[in-house]
Amino acid sequence: MPILDITNPEIIKFLVESYDKTARLRMKWNNLYGDKLRQAATLQREEKGYCEADVLEAAMRVGMATVTRDTIAGRRYKRLVPIRDGVHITNLSDMKKGHSVVDIGLGDAKTDPRLARPDTDETIDPIMRPVDPQQTAIIYKGIPGYGREAYLRSRNKMSPESKYYFNETTASDYGWRLGDSFLGKSGPKYGRVWRLNRDVKSRTGPYPDPLHYKNPDGGPSLRV
Repeated sequence: MPILDITNPEIIKFLVESYDKTARLRMKWNNLYGDKLRQAATLQREEKGYCEADVLEAAMRVGMATVTRDTIAGRRYKRLVPIRDGVHITNLSDMKKGHSVVDIGLGDAKTDPRLARPDTDETIDPIMRPVDPQQTAIIYKGIPGYGREAYLRSRNKMSPESKYYFNETTASDYGWRLGDSFLGKSGPKYGRVWRLNRDVKSRTGPYPDPLHYKNPDGGPSLRV
């Protein structure tokens, strides 16, 4: 903003009018609120000489009545017998009924004797399915044809649901009950389904359009 020239008669007239307007507004405010301002600035009540400790003590005395009331009520309620919502309170043994591996049809006590337990047994269900004795024998045979590596390779060829009752790891989610899927373990080698699997499940994601899909003049791609 440029500096005002106070020697200019037009500027002088403008400043005088502004000063007069400001003075009138201040005079009007004082006429409306002057009495309230003087009343608020003057102490009209009687001085009692209270300190901070006196104010805190008064607040505590008011609250002591509620403390006494709550103490009497709490002593009475502690002697009452709690009201149960039901006659029988369920526990772990009740929750297990109908939800075990055998009840939901994932295991059979004939093939896995660990599942043949009474209802009073509150131990958790086994995680792994029983291992085939022929696979277990691979570990105890000599190497290089057998041993630990050969045992792990044979277990790796099995599906996750044939080794565990439930999917215990995140990696098992990708192959869990894959036989029930339309695609199966390996999708079709040709067609739209294979193209979708290759683009979505690859590490780098969908590939861009090849060069022969584009127009010679550098326009947009022909493939949508």
